[in-house]
Amino acid sequence: MEVMGRSCNVLCLTSCVPVREIGTRFWIISARKEEFQENGKFQKRSLFPLRVSKSIIARTAIGVFGLGFIDAGYSGDWSRIGVITPQSEELLKVAAFLVVPLCVFLIFSLPSEPNS
Repeated sequence: MEVMGRSCNVLCLTSCVPVREIGTRFWIISARKEEFQENGKFQKRSLFPLRVSKSIIARTAIGVFGLGFIDAGYSGDWSRIGVITPQSEELLKVAAFLVVPLCVFLIFSLPSEPNS
């Protein structure tokens, strides 16, 4: 344990990446050189290298919305624990007959991106 002023720091001997705080953002310190593009500017690396198209995210959100209506209307759990009343649960059952087909229609009608 290392004591500096009022703070105590525990020396960490793991393989963690050291982080330097600059303002309010944290930056990862890397031992590798950053790659240059043809014009000499730094190439921006993304923190999340996996690319997901916006249409897939929208389709997923619409599907979860429709499944939420099915769960709230037909499971009985929400009215049993007191989140919704049994009358609201019956209303959600009826609304699920309208919302779920609309969600299925929206999922299949959204345009897909060509480079996905």
